[in-house]
Amino acid sequence: MNLNATLIAQAVVFLVFVVFTMKFVWPPITVALDERAKKIADGLAAADKAKTDLANAEKRAVEELKSARESATELRSGAEKQANQLIEDARAEAARIVAAAREAAEAEAAVAAQRAREALREQVATLAVAGAEKILRKEINAQAHADLLAQLKSEL
Repeated sequence: MNLNATLIAQAVVFLVFVVFTMKFVWPPITVALDERAKKIADGLAAADKAKTDLANAEKRAVEELKSARESATELRSGAEKQANQLIEDARAEAARIVAAAREAAEAEAAVAAQRAREALREQVATLAVAGAEKILRKEINAQAHADLLAQLKSEL
């Protein structure tokens, strides 16, 4: 065999192999590699998106916790204000009741004092009539002298 013919035959077979590989083998491998690269890129993008979503969720959670604390503080201060207002209202109501009771007692005392004065005037009038009767030694008619007795009562 001739060495040149073998080399030429081997070169032709190699060239046919290269063309066959480029035409039938290489395109499916390239498509598979492109799909794999796309899947990897999509996975990395999804991981980045998940990372940003997690960071956003953490920020939202911190903000919600902060707003919940502020709301709880506001509710607590509102409840304290309401409790203080109720206490003040109760104190004012108690003071009003005490003042009303004091006024009623003072009014009752004034009425009792007025009654006592009236009774005392009656007794003084009776004593004055009795004294005048003893002095004059005759009986005085109380109905006949009602005007005189009323005037005496008013003076006392």
